[in-house]
Amino acid sequence: MGPNSISPNVSPHQKALIWVSNVGHVRANNFVRNYCAGKNGEAGSGEWTEDIEYLDESGSVIYSGKGIRSVEPGVDDHVMIGGLKKPILNASAVAKIVEVVKRWKWGPELETQLDKLQFVPNMTHVVQALKIINESDALLSLFKWAKRQTWYVPNDECYVMLFDGLNQSRDFDGIQSLFDEMVCDSIKSTTQFSAYNRVLKYLAKAEKLEVSFCCFKKVQDSGCKIDTETYNILMMLFLNKGLPYKAFEIYESMEAAHCSLDGSTYELMIPSLAKSGRLDAATKLFQEMKERNFRPSLGVFSSLVDSMGKAGRLETSMKIYMEMQGFRAQAICYHMKIAGFRPNFGLYTLIIESHAKSGKLDIAMSIFRDMEKAGFLPTPSTYSSLLEMHAASGQVDAAMKLYNSMTNAGLRPGLSTYTALLTLLAHKKLVDVAAKILLEMKAMGFSVDVSASDVLMVYIKDGSVDLSLRWLRFMSSSGIRTNNFIIRQLFESCMKNGLYESAKPLLETYVNSAAKVDLILYTSILAYLRKQPVLSFVREFFQGIDYELEEGAAKYFVNVLLNYLVLMGQINRARCVWKVAYENKLFPKAIVFDQHIAWSLDVRNLSVGAALVAVVHTLHRFRKRMLYYGVIPRRIKLVTGPTLRIVVAQMLSSVESPFEVSKVVLRAPGDSVMEWFKKPIVQQFLLNEIPSRADILMHRLNILFPTSAPEIRSLSPPKQLISAKAV
Repeated sequence: MGPNSISPNVSPHQKALIWVSNVGHVRANNFVRNYCAGKNGEAGSGEWTEDIEYLDESGSVIYSGKGIRSVEPGVDDHVMIGGLKKPILNASAVAKIVEVVKRWKWGPELETQLDKLQFVPNMTHVVQALKIINESDALLSLFKWAKRQTWYVPNDECYVMLFDGLNQSRDFDGIQSLFDEMVCDSIKSTTQFSAYNRVLKYLAKAEKLEVSFCCFKKVQDSGCKIDTETYNILMMLFLNKGLPYKAFEIYESMEAAHCSLDGSTYELMIPSLAKSGRLDAATKLFQEMKERNFRPSLGVFSSLVDSMGKAGRLETSMKIYMEMQGFRAQAICYHMKIAGFRPNFGLYTLIIESHAKSGKLDIAMSIFRDMEKAGFLPTPSTYSSLLEMHAASGQVDAAMKLYNSMTNAGLRPGLSTYTALLTLLAHKKLVDVAAKILLEMKAMGFSVDVSASDVLMVYIKDGSVDLSLRWLRFMSSSGIRTNNFIIRQLFESCMKNGLYESAKPLLETYVNSAAKVDLILYTSILAYLRKQPVLSFVREFFQGIDYELEEGAAKYFVNVLLNYLVLMGQINRARCVWKVAYENKLFPKAIVFDQHIAWSLDVRNLSVGAALVAVVHTLHRFRKRMLYYGVIPRRIKLVTGPTLRIVVAQMLSSVESPFEVSKVVLRAPGDSVMEWFKKPIVQQFLLNEIPSRADILMHRLNILFPTSAPEIRSLSPPKQLISAKAV
C-alpha cells in the first residue's frame, strides 16, 4: 500500500505510522535503537532524542520528528509517541495473542513466541483469547504457558472454557487431569470455582460413575458449593445405573450443605425413596414439595400410593390418592374455565372432598365458596369432610361456621361429624358450646352416652378436674349416663388433687353400681387419703379391723396387698404394712427367738410379695439385735417351704448370703450371718435401699481383689513399684 492509497484526511504523522507499519522504510541519522525501559542496544541513555524521517515509496519525506520508541518484551506495557506514553489496547493485545497461538498451535516454539510479546499480558488478555480459540490443544497450551507466568491468577472463567473445549473433544482423561490441577489452585487461592459443577456435569452425562463420584467427594472436601442442577444430574446417574443408595448418599450431602431443592429434585427423589422403602423420608419431601408450591406429577403420586399400599399404610395411601384426584380435577376445572366451560356439581364435589381429605383446606374452602356462588347446594358429605378436617386441624371458628351453615341448610350431620366437633370443643375447653352441640345431637335421635363419656375422658386426661366435674353434673342433669371406668378415673384424679369432698360421691356411685373394688383402688385410697406418715396411717387402718371376725379376710388382704406393692416397687409401704400386721399379731408364729440356740422366720403361709418383705424386714431386726445387744444365736433359719424356697434364695444370692438352701429351709450359722451383716452392701439391702448392679459388681470385685477395696486401701501402706533387689 503506497502513500497515494492513504486517505487525504489522515495527518502526515498518521500516514507515516501506517506506512512504517506496512513497509518499514525508516531513515535516521546515527540511528541507535533504544527501549522505553531505559536499556540500550549498545550505549547511551534511555531517552530517545533523535529525529526520524518517514519516507514514501519514492523516497520523499512524509514526516520528520521524534519516532515511536521500541518496548522491551515482558517489561513495558506501553509505547512512546514523541514524549507521550500510549497504552497498548486490550483488543490489540488479545488479537496478538490469538494470532500467535493460531499460528504456532503448541510446543516450545509457541511458548518462545509468547515470551517475545511486545507487551505485558494479564489474565484478562488470556481469558479473552481463550474465548476466541476453538481448538482444545491450543487452549491448553496457552493456559499452561500462562500458569508459569508471575502475573497468573487462578480464574474460574478460564477453567470453564477449558473444560468446555475438552468436553467437545470428548477428552475425559484430560478433564480429570485438569480437574486435579484446579483442586490444587483452589487450595492456593480462596476463589470459589463454579467450574467444579461443569466438571461433575460432564462426567455424569458421560456416565463415568467412579470418576464422577470421586470428583464429587473432592469438591466436597474443598468446601466449594455444588449447585442444585449438578446434584440432580449426579443422582439421576446413579439411579439410572441401579445404585439408589449412592444417590441417597448424594442427596444427604445435598441436605447437609443446605442446598435448595428444585422441582426436578423432588420429582427424582420422592419416587426413589418410596420404592426403596424409606416412606417417612419420601412423605417428608412430598409435604415440603407442596409447601414450596411445586405441583407433584402423576409419577410422584403414583409411586407414593403404590408404596404406601404395599407397606400396609392404607389410610395414608388412600389420602394421597384422594389428593391426586383433587389435583387432577382442579387442573381440569382450571382448563375448563379458560375454555369458557362451567364445572358441574359432581366436579365441584370431587375437588372439594379430595382437597379436604388430603388436608388442603384453603384450596377446598376456596372452591367451596365458588360452588356456593355458582348456585350449587353442597351435599352432607361435602360439609362433613370439610368440617371434620377443620376440626382435626383445631380450627374452631371455621368448624362451627360450617356446622351452622349445614344445619341452617336443613342438612343432618352424621355421627362422625358430631364426634369430631365435640372432640375439638372438648380439647378447646368450650364446655357450654359442647353441651349445646350434644343436646342438638340428642335431639337428632343419636345415642349420646358414648360421645358424652368421650368428652369427659378428654377433660380427665388433660387434668382438668373442675371441668370434668362440671361436665359430669351436666350429664347427670341431662339424663346421660357414663361407665364405671370413667367414674373411677375421675375419682382417682380428684384424690390426686386433694378434692376429697368431690371424690366421696364418686366413690359411692362406683360402689353402688356393684363395680369391683380391687387392690389398685384400695392403694389409691391409701396413697391419697392420708395426711400423716405411712406407718401411722397403716396402724390407724389396722385398728379398725375386727380380728376375731375378719382375721382370715385380713390375712388374705395383707398377702395380696403386699404382693401388689412389691410388684409396683412400693417397698417402703410394703414394709410398713408388714410391720403393723406383725405388731397386731396377724401372723403370731412367723418369728421365733429361741434364746441363743436358733432364730427363725416362717413364711410358708405368705404370698410371694409378703414373703420377700418379711425376710428383708426380719433380717433387719435380727441384725439390730445381734449388733446392738451382742446376742449371736447358733443358727438362723428361714422356713420357706418348697414353693418359696427358690424365690427367697435368689433374692439373697444377689448379696452373697451365707444361707445354705435345702428342700424347705434356708439355714446359716449365726457367726457367718454376723460377718455377713457387717458388709455395707448388706446393710444397704436390709435398709430397703436395693443395691444396683454396679454396687453388686463392686462388692464382688472387693471380694476377689481385697486390696482394691476403699476401706482396705486407706489402711494399708502403698506398695513399692520396684523391689529393693531390683535397685
